[in-house]
Amino acid sequence: MNHLSSTNQKQSASFTKLQKRIRHNTGKAIADFNMIEDGDKVMVCLSGGKDSYTMLDVLLHMQKVAPISFSIIAVNLDQKQPGFPEHVLPQYLTQLGVEFEVVEEDTYSIVIDKIPEGKTTCSLCSRLRRGILYKTATRLQATKIALGHHRDDMLETLFLNMFNGGQLKAMPPKLVSDDGQQIVIRPLAYCAEQDIAEYSEISEFPIIPCNLCGSQENLQRKVIKGMLQDWQQRFPGRIESMAKALQNVVPSHLADSSQYDFIGLKTQATPFVDGDIGFDPPEFVNTPVNSNRHTDSLDVTNI
Repeated sequence: MNHLSSTNQKQSASFTKLQKRIRHNTGKAIADFNMIEDGDKVMVCLSGGKDSYTMLDVLLHMQKVAPISFSIIAVNLDQKQPGFPEHVLPQYLTQLGVEFEVVEEDTYSIVIDKIPEGKTTCSLCSRLRRGILYKTATRLQATKIALGHHRDDMLETLFLNMFNGGQLKAMPPKLVSDDGQQIVIRPLAYCAEQDIAEYSEISEFPIIPCNLCGSQENLQRKVIKGMLQDWQQRFPGRIESMAKALQNVVPSHLADSSQYDFIGLKTQATPFVDGDIGFDPPEFVNTPVNSNRHTDSLDVTNI
């Protein structure tokens, strides 16, 4: 066996392992939160970035192997950003044989008009985009709206809200849309951004850069991302630990009296399940994530 063929085999094996990990993590998230059910019509929001391409790729695989039946329609919002390559996504989706729709709305001009130069545009752009996608989902009679946010996005949002908003709040894997008509899901909630980036590069997805928010260097999210990446480099496993914390919340050990009845707290004869010995140091244990499976939901964690 020559060196070239040996290298190709190693690369192929590495990609297969990466693909299995992303598929497993996506399937587990879908099962844990009952994201997709039999008969669902899933509107996959496709921006042209690495995350949404990966999400579509994995959902198309799961559509073939899942024990339930669900349909997929890919939707791209053409926000009329200068230089946006309008042909890329239709060409890619046509080659895949995926049902799709491109929605044209000039939100770019609105954002540029309303936001002063030098200020971040994400908040207004996000609100406009969200409203259009909700209306599109209602028109298409989609029951689920799939967004490509991943584990790292959720953690970045947690710290953004802590540092700038004074809230202990992240991105939920699943929520009801503002108009109450659809369920918004994030199938990549358990997937690491590094895995997605590597998978996207090897898969050679036709990436379309964002010329609006993606070009802004003063975004707080970029600062948080850099902080997390630095932590992960210096303390490997820290991001994984923080991600587990999102699923292991202990209200009795925070300070929100609306979430826990501190006022009514009394002494009692039996041990208190949420209590601890007040002066003991905290114990750090690896707590397994509970999985509440639904019998008619998509469960492909073993595939």
